[in-house]
Amino acid sequence: MAACHSVHDADPFRRLMLRMRATARKLTNWSSRTTGNVHIGSLSSELRSLHERSLDLGVRLKNRKLAETKLAAFVEEIVAPPGLVNVIIDGEVNDDYIKSLNMLSKKLKFAQVDPLLNASKALKDIKQELERLRKKALSKVSAYVIGIFSSMRKPGTNIQILQQNLLQKYRYLLLFLKEHGIETYNDVCAAYVDKMNKVLSEDFRVYLEALESLKLDIGVSTDVIGYDANIGDLIPRGREQLRNHRFMFSLGERSNILKEIDQPGLVPRISEANSLKYPYEVIFRSLQKLLMDTASSEYIFIKAFFREESMFYQVFEGPFAVIDENMKLTLANSHDAICLMLMICITKKHQLVMSNRRLPCLDTYLDKSLIYLWPRFKTVFDMYIQNLYQCDAKMLWVDGTHPHHIVRCYMEFTASLVQLNAECGDGQLDMSLKRLRLAVDDLLVRFAEKFATQKLQHLFLLNNCDMAISILKEAGEEAKELRRYFEEKLESNLVLFVDELLMEYFGDLIKFVKNHISEDLISYTECPNIADVEPVVKNFAVKWRTALELMHNEVVTCCSNFVSGMAILKAAMAQLLNDYNRLSECVKMIPGGSSLNRNLVSITSLSYEIRKYSRTL
Repeated sequence: MAACHSVHDADPFRRLMLRMRATARKLTNWSSRTTGNVHIGSLSSELRSLHERSLDLGVRLKNRKLAETKLAAFVEEIVAPPGLVNVIIDGEVNDDYIKSLNMLSKKLKFAQVDPLLNASKALKDIKQELERLRKKALSKVSAYVIGIFSSMRKPGTNIQILQQNLLQKYRYLLLFLKEHGIETYNDVCAAYVDKMNKVLSEDFRVYLEALESLKLDIGVSTDVIGYDANIGDLIPRGREQLRNHRFMFSLGERSNILKEIDQPGLVPRISEANSLKYPYEVIFRSLQKLLMDTASSEYIFIKAFFREESMFYQVFEGPFAVIDENMKLTLANSHDAICLMLMICITKKHQLVMSNRRLPCLDTYLDKSLIYLWPRFKTVFDMYIQNLYQCDAKMLWVDGTHPHHIVRCYMEFTASLVQLNAECGDGQLDMSLKRLRLAVDDLLVRFAEKFATQKLQHLFLLNNCDMAISILKEAGEEAKELRRYFEEKLESNLVLFVDELLMEYFGDLIKFVKNHISEDLISYTECPNIADVEPVVKNFAVKWRTALELMHNEVVTCCSNFVSGMAILKAAMAQLLNDYNRLSECVKMIPGGSSLNRNLVSITSLSYEIRKYSRTL
């Protein structure tokens, strides 16, 4: 039909051209026969008229062709070919269906773009057919997508593979629903949220129940030393019985969990087969690891497939509730401060992992976890402090000057917290560590007061300070301030213990020197005479070798380690040598003192004997 129009439109134009040519020939002939201006003027006028008519016909032809093109495009845009209708109604959802859906979408959009087109009678005739196809497509697409969602609830289904290999492939389906059926789109989103919420909640519930069977119980209320009278049953059994008990006070290999922060979580079936049990921080890390990986995958999928970030939080509302319930129950029954601090460190490291992944989906959850953990840790820590002050020192006291096992527990606890504070405590534990040190000091003093003599009191404090220094050295540079405190305390008690030790074995010498001789050997606090000094010199000459041996043996027996014993013996021997040298000089200055020369022990002999004992310590 369009071709016919073109031919008819072209005929007037052709006739016009023929007339122009005929006129041109007439003009030529007349110009050759006559020179009359009248004839030439009339011919020129006719030519102009023909030219104007030619231009007008050209414009009309161009406009008709343009209208024909637009009309053809309009018809193509609104008419649904039979093939498209068949695919939309009866076809399977596949790549060809997606192409047909895309074509239908363009036709639906075309019908809504221009209000003038909307008023077209031709569009009104076909609009009902397009609407029927739209509803059919919405129904089919929503049923297909919801069917995939339902298959996610089948046991053993790998949801992530289903999401990546199938749903992501047909992402346009959701776009079509959103553009052409917002209510259907919202229903599909709600169906996904509902199904995934249930699936993930059940998965986390099952995993938590499996992990609970792997938990190694540490830190029940009676494990806190001095908590109540039940601890009295534990103390008489000795240090061997405290090996597992002290596990809640010592970090030890438990710190390895911080090096495995992003490693795969526990597989309960394998752990049960090997009869393995774990401290709760291991279980906590495995749970958090599963949550991080699941949340990361789900967040990325939802953002790419639905383009609705808020849906993630709706999906995880159930899993978060399951985990929160478990955490509240666990924390309420946990008295293991090391575990709680490790959980804080794990959470902070997981925040860093999620930050490196550039995923904000767990920011609120991880912040909330820290809000749960810090107060519980401080409550348990306060319980430790309180029980140190309230414990019955008389019941817990052991008649011996070696380091007390309870003090060792709390020093290991202190060193552990120092390490964890440096790792991820952000300085929040600084004041708590000072309180803990004061509580340990108080317990040491109360234990020391149970000894009958000051010498034993100083020896007990000295040995415990030495033990504290050794433990704090293992904590590294972070513990240098605490270590310096106990080093000063050890030094002061060492000096006092040496004084008591020398007073016990060389009392008359020590008293005489202190009472009569100044440090510079020039002046005398009391002017001595031969009668005062003679019994001191003779008594020392008789017993000095025996006294040195006894003193050496006592130091070897009572000191908790070689280095400490060496320091004590060296200090005692040096003090003894210095005091005896002062006595010898005093004898030389006293009138008649030369009569005691045969009783004086030579400094050389004394020094030799002292060196011998120093080497054999």
